[in-house]
Amino acid sequence: MSRRGGFIFGALLFLLLGLFLIWLLNKIEPYQETIAHGASPEARSNIYLAAESYLRKQGLTVAHADGLEVLNDLPAAGHTLLLLADRSRMTPRQADRVLDWAAKGGHLLFVAEALYDEDDGKSGDLLLDRLGVQQYESEDLDEEDSEDAEQSEATDSAEDTQDEAEPDATDDSEQQAEGEEEAPADSEAEPEDEDRYPELTKLYLENEDAPAYIDFDTGFHLYDSEDRAHAWANSGNATHMLQMNHGDGLVTVLTDSWIWQNNNIASHDNAWLLWYLTQDTSVTLLYRAERDDLPALLLRNFPEALAALALLIALVLWHVGRRQGPQLAPASRSRRQLEEHLRASADFLMRRSGKQVLLQGLQRDILRRARRRHPGFERLAVAEQWQVLSRLTRMPTAAISQAMRPLPKQRLSASEFTRQVAHLQSLRNAL
Repeated sequence: MSRRGGFIFGALLFLLLGLFLIWLLNKIEPYQETIAHGASPEARSNIYLAAESYLRKQGLTVAHADGLEVLNDLPAAGHTLLLLADRSRMTPRQADRVLDWAAKGGHLLFVAEALYDEDDGKSGDLLLDRLGVQQYESEDLDEEDSEDAEQSEATDSAEDTQDEAEPDATDDSEQQAEGEEEAPADSEAEPEDEDRYPELTKLYLENEDAPAYIDFDTGFHLYDSEDRAHAWANSGNATHMLQMNHGDGLVTVLTDSWIWQNNNIASHDNAWLLWYLTQDTSVTLLYRAERDDLPALLLRNFPEALAALALLIALVLWHVGRRQGPQLAPASRSRRQLEEHLRASADFLMRRSGKQVLLQGLQRDILRRARRRHPGFERLAVAEQWQVLSRLTRMPTAAISQAMRPLPKQRLSASEFTRQVAHLQSLRNAL
């Protein structure tokens, strides 16, 4: 290809490439895509991380603790303790310690964890029982209200029946006056405002026209049996927050704290309630009511190592443990003679196969020796064999028959076995 042709070919190729890029740029459209990576590791490990961040943005000092040891250095005045931990293993001494801290001027906020048992007269939640607060299920309250309504209706119907039976003592003028007096009242009656959010809990504040709406779980109800509460928050038929004075401090009881978890704190006025209860104080969130002891921590983090340690201890105890009897010392090599081996072999055969096997062995040995000394011995009858053995050993036929007769199936006693062995050995030695 000439120089001019190569230049033309390169120009065409460059032109085609430019046209392709122009077409490609017209087809490409920029767009934005949001990829959700889920919660951060910090948020997964701390379900109240959003609550801590929110309070810090409101200018509050926030700290969190893992045990009640924080009360040793935590001043009561000007502090709020959010006890959000599981208190199922809290001891009475720890409960008294927490309430004593609140009585010195602190603000204690905790979640009711147990239902009140009418039979036992307590709930098992140490903080609730000491404050006289009782927690019930809202369904139980609905059943009680329906029973009370039925009783009130029955009473009203009985009163109406009694009124109808009495003579009418009023005259027309009095009825007309009453009608004139009731007319303005009816005309002034206005319909009540409907509840816009019946499923939410409402908190009414002074100098506020509308209440705050909190997303509490409406399945539970708090009852102040000692009438100590001065503030509360109610849903349609239940109370979900009580606040009362305790000594020089405050105690706030909630039915649940999930409203302040990472997924729910942004709903309705949940975050505002957290700020309202903790405003102008330093906040400490307590995630664990008691610290696990060393065995619990080892069992949680090193179960395989503990299993291996237990197995090792069992093997050591088995090794050093006392035996049923004294341990025999190993016999010296000088005592290992042929006679001991023979005796051990005989003992083994007797334990394994019985005494009959040993006696049959002696009888076969006698017949083998008789065949050597008297050719054709095996072809003779039993009686003739016994006569031949009598001539060869010079022993009476009765002794030979007693030694060579078939063995009984029943087990031989020690004396019978010894006597039979002695007869067979004498007969074999005579051959």
